[in-house]
Amino acid sequence: MVQKKATLKREMGLTSALTTVMGTVIGGGVFFKVSILARDTGSGSLLLLTWVLAGLLTIAGGLCVAEIATSIPKAGGAVNYIEAAYGKLPSFLLGWAQILIYYPANIAALSIIFATQLVSLLGLSLSLIVPIAAFIALSITGLNLLGARLGSAVQNLTLFIKMIPIILIIVFGLLQPQGQSVPLWPVAPGKNIGWFTALNGGMLATMFAYDGWISVGNMAEEMKDPKRHLPIAIVLGLGLTTVIYALINWAFLKSLPIGQLAHDPMAAASSAKLIFGQLGGRLVTIGILVSVYGAINGYTMTGMRVAYAMGVNDTIPFARQFRRLTGTKVPLWGALFQVSVALVMLLLGNFTFLTDMLVFVMWIFNTLIFAAVFILRRKAPDLERPYQVNGYPWVPIVAIIGGSFIVLSTLITQPRLAGIGLGMTLLGVPVFYWQQRRQRARRQD
Repeated sequence: MVQKKATLKREMGLTSALTTVMGTVIGGGVFFKVSILARDTGSGSLLLLTWVLAGLLTIAGGLCVAEIATSIPKAGGAVNYIEAAYGKLPSFLLGWAQILIYYPANIAALSIIFATQLVSLLGLSLSLIVPIAAFIALSITGLNLLGARLGSAVQNLTLFIKMIPIILIIVFGLLQPQGQSVPLWPVAPGKNIGWFTALNGGMLATMFAYDGWISVGNMAEEMKDPKRHLPIAIVLGLGLTTVIYALINWAFLKSLPIGQLAHDPMAAASSAKLIFGQLGGRLVTIGILVSVYGAINGYTMTGMRVAYAMGVNDTIPFARQFRRLTGTKVPLWGALFQVSVALVMLLLGNFTFLTDMLVFVMWIFNTLIFAAVFILRRKAPDLERPYQVNGYPWVPIVAIIGGSFIVLSTLITQPRLAGIGLGMTLLGVPVFYWQQRRQRARRQD
């Protein structure tokens, strides 16, 4: 008897898709990038415009990914898109970059955020930031090793809590009668800051807060009507996220002058204290901590499974070890490798450097995915496409131009950061060929 291949159930309607998009994207970055944005742009008008531009680029990118995701609805997402358009080596390098840079850097950066916020909340010594961050990264990894159900429960609990401080800061921050004046025109960078440098720094900062959008197309296989509902969920979900991000940053600007924001890494907490008073500010800060904790948990839970998948496919050295599961069916070596790299990053890097590096590296692959819309339409014209990107070819062109700006401007303005990111990614090239040679040798045996 032939067993029918298991498929995902098409149970997700438009509302579920919409909340999934927003829940995936909205994380801890929005609370902790405002000081960096204020420093890099030097003006409230350009700061707010950067959030809007990043949101529009994210929407264009999401629509491109939606076309490919509905055509290639396979587990692993972007790795499959890159392989279909460019081959096995670029696909491997994306997976390599994810397990070596993307997930560990996110865990390390968000753990630093959590520790910094906790130290400020409790009035502890700054010397405790790294030890607390390391403990958080290790403890969340340990929690996830206890089983996927527990990790998912933590994720579900923190999903809605994260919106509480955001809504409170927006509503009360914009309505405060003694707020700062925020001129929206003319849009220009601050004194002694060039447009090119300001936009590069601003886009790197904001794209970290929008991180997670690349996964929105993965919902296609579970949606009742992906052709109609997926583009609506992407445009409306990411559009609402853009509005929320712009409004909360406007509230930050109304609370503190741009110069003070630029020199306050705890700007979100400082704004909350000004808006709600000492006790209210502390309560909002606790809500922010819960939000960041949930974001770390999400990256930990999903990241360890990338190394496991590469082990199952035998595309990574020590594949047998990476295939190993705990008694609770959780990838053991994927989790240990991920947290080990994150701990090294904690010791060697800082929040801004880590987030800018992961944004730079991942946007190389994001831009390749946008271009893959054109490549796959030519290379595989008969491929079933339940959804075709709206505004073709202009939307993919806008996405490619935006992605190229992030990559090229980082190479020009931050060559050290770009060099380290590229170097770590290209380390995967000899690893790929070594693994290919081992596979051929095993087949010959």
